[in-house]
Formats: sequence, structure tokens, C-alpha cells
Amino acid sequence: MGLCSLINLNIVVVVIVVLCWSKEVLGVTQQEEDRVYELPGQPHVNFKQYAGYVTVNETHGRALFYWFFEAIHQPQQKPLLLWLNGGPGCSSIGYGEAEELGPFFPQNSTQPKLKLNPYSWNKAANLLFLESPAGVGFSYTNTTSDISELGDTITAKDSHTFLINWFKRFPQFKSHDFYIAGESYAGHYVPQLSELILDNNHNPSKEDYINFKGIMIGNALLDDETDQKGMIEYAWDHAVISDDVYYNITTTCNFSISIQSQTNECNTELNKYFDVYKIIDMYSLYTPMCFSNNSNTKREAFVTSSSPHSLSKFDGWHKRLAGYDPCASDYTELYLNRPEVQKALHANVTKIPYPWTHCSDNITFWNDAPASMLPVLKKLIAGGIRIWVYSGDTDGRIPVTATRYTLRKLGLPIVQDWTPWYTSRQVGGWNIVYDGLTFVTIRGAGHQVPTFTPKQALQLVRHFLVNKKLPQHPI
Repeated sequence: MGLCSLINLNIVVVVIVVLCWSKEVLGVTQQEEDRVYELPGQPHVNFKQYAGYVTVNETHGRALFYWFFEAIHQPQQKPLLLWLNGGPGCSSIGYGEAEELGPFFPQNSTQPKLKLNPYSWNKAANLLFLESPAGVGFSYTNTTSDISELGDTITAKDSHTFLINWFKRFPQFKSHDFYIAGESYAGHYVPQLSELILDNNHNPSKEDYINFKGIMIGNALLDDETDQKGMIEYAWDHAVISDDVYYNITTTCNFSISIQSQTNECNTELNKYFDVYKIIDMYSLYTPMCFSNNSNTKREAFVTSSSPHSLSKFDGWHKRLAGYDPCASDYTELYLNRPEVQKALHANVTKIPYPWTHCSDNITFWNDAPASMLPVLKKLIAGGIRIWVYSGDTDGRIPVTATRYTLRKLGLPIVQDWTPWYTSRQVGGWNIVYDGLTFVTIRGAGHQVPTFTPKQALQLVRHFLVNKKLPQHPI
């Protein structure tokens, strides 16, 4: 090899090294810029937190907002867990972080005030919350037409792009075991994102590979037919609707077709059904509703057809959060709309011309939503992905009855039949282990399980992450 060739080769090596070093430095710099040192009204903590934007489409100016908490103890050894709420169009920060499983819960106060959640899931994992798709919460797009094109497909693609770019910003977590969890319409989001990761990992480049291990979804919309059938049966069985309403719905409605295709007779009876949930909480049958003067928070909206057009065909799809404090969502909304809070979170940098809300008022149309997630679940099972499905048993919206019908459709062999599990000396619920999937019920929990039974929820995620059976005897 000649001298010139050696010189050229050395130049190429130097250029490659410099480029790699520049990328690494850029990632670390962006990471440090996202560091949140203290929020208004925040109690002191020892773990690190970060928040900010990750661009998912530079041409359209589309960016998703995240909030990340390192694990309380030994974050370098803990797995990474992504949490997604559904809707579609609802915030994982407003629900998941601020009212369910995150470290900080906003409080009812004239001044910004946060309470530390003693059952935060960052006791078990490094915890990542994502507001997705664009138009939800603080996430935005500079291309107005993007909002009218939203659906399951673009949500999954943007979330996957987000993860790839987020790992570039936080390379120290790239080798960690990675899991995805979520609830309600995340019964679509989680499997669809998982499928993209699984497919991408089959033919990976080192840069894009994700060390993906499993998913956990709760009170999840998985199959339109069985979800709707189970919803009506649950209401009748729990004395929410009359015999007549139950009979009329089951005889006039055909749940194997979409809501939009139902007869007028069916729609009339469904409206009677939803009228009941104007006076009690559909998402937690036995807890009080909020009657605060500030109550204007919209609950998660749920699509129930394979070709959804409007997210408001029935007012009953939009309901409020109830729990130990049924007005918690009001406190969250007030807190996240404070300018000093947004500044500390590096949020709303483009000055979005509408207030932060739990569920987006701008997303009124949803382009694509498959009628069933069961084919995707089968693919994930075949791909060796750990799957746990859980269900709070006082939820009337996607009740345990519906999920049991749905999982029966999968036709999986039973490894361990219906068995109680325990929190200390009390029965926490029941579980059934299928070949490829575990189903867990949580006794006394509503739609958002960590809100109603936080201790059991933390116990659940800890066992899921290490793939260990829940205690079958009092401890």
C-alpha cells in the first residue's frame, strides 16, 4: 500500500471518529438541556428527571413531548419502561404521570404544589412518559393537516421514531431491557408499537435496535366485538341497567359490526345505557364523582369501531376521572397550565394557541383503528414477547367481563387456571396463565388501576418486570 493510500485511510478513520464523537457529544448536550432540576412546589428527590421534545418529522415540524424519571435506586441496573395512555388523544403525562403511577401528583392549592407518590413505578424501573400523537398535551406539529390524518398507523410510526431518537439522546439506557405498558386505548397503541419494534429488530442496524422484552396493558381496548358485548353484560350484572335495557340492546345491536353501522333502534337503547353513566362514574362504579366548580376535564375517549370517524357519537365516551380524590384531574390541569411549570418542564416552547388538556379538543377525527388487536398479540407471542394483560374489576368501560371474552378468543392453552393472588394477607385479585400470556385481575380497582389500588399496581409491575408469578398464598 502506498504512502498516499495510508494517508487517505487515516483521514477517513479520523473523520469517522470525529463524527461519532460529535454525535455522542450532541446527544449528551441535548440530554443535559432537558434536565429538570426542580419543579414549582416539588418536594425534594434524589433521582434525576428530564423533560422536553423529540422531533419525529423534521419536514412537518412534528415533535413529541416526554417526561422521564430515572429509577429511585440503581437506575443503571433497572429496566426502562415506557407508559402510554390512550384516548385516542389523551395525555400519558396528565393521567399516567400525574394521577396514576408517576412520582409527582399535583395538589389542590392556590400555589403550585406537588405530592410525592409513595407507590411510583420508578421504584421498579426507569420511567418514561410520552404524549402521543402530535396534538396531544404539549406535543405539536407545525403542519396543520397532520391533525386530520391521525390514526393508529401514524401514532405507532411516530412513537417508534421517537424511541429511536430518544435512545440517541440517552445512549446510557440503550442496552437496558425495554418494556411498554399502558391502558385503555393503549390496547391499540402498545401492541402496534411493539409490532414495529419487533419487525425492526429482525433486521437490525446497531443504531436502531431496541432491547425489547415485553408489554403490559390494563383495561385495554383489544377487540371491538367482545369489548362491547362485555361492557353491556357487565352493566347488567352489576345492576347498572334494567332488564329491559339489557334485553333491548342484546336483541337490537350487532356488536360484530361498527357503532356507526348500528340501527336507529340500537342507538336509542345505547343512549339509555349511557344516560346511567351521567350520574355514576363509568370508569369506577363505586367511587364518587367530582362536583367541583372547576370540573371541566374530559375523560379518555374510546373508539369502538373499525372505521371511526367521530370520537363523540355518544357523550358517554367522554367521562371524568374519579378515584381517591375525584377532582384530581382539575388539579393536574391547573398545574400544567402554569407558565412557570411549563418553563421548568421545557414545555410549550412553540406557544401552542390552546391550553393543555388531558384529552385533546383538536383531535375529533381518527382515520384508522383495526377492529381487533388479537392478530398482533398472536404475532408478539410467536416472537417471544412477554405479555401481561390486567383488569381492574370495578371498571364499567372496558370491564373484566369484556377482557375475559377477548382473551378466550385467542384460544391459548391454559398453563395455570384461575388462581387468587395476594397483597400481604388480602386477596389482590385472580390470575390465569396461558401459554404465552398472563391475565391478572385487580380486586376493587377501576379503569386506571394505579389510581385506585396503588400498592397492588406497584406489586404487579415489579412481578411483571422480573417475570415472576404473583404470590399465591398470604405473605
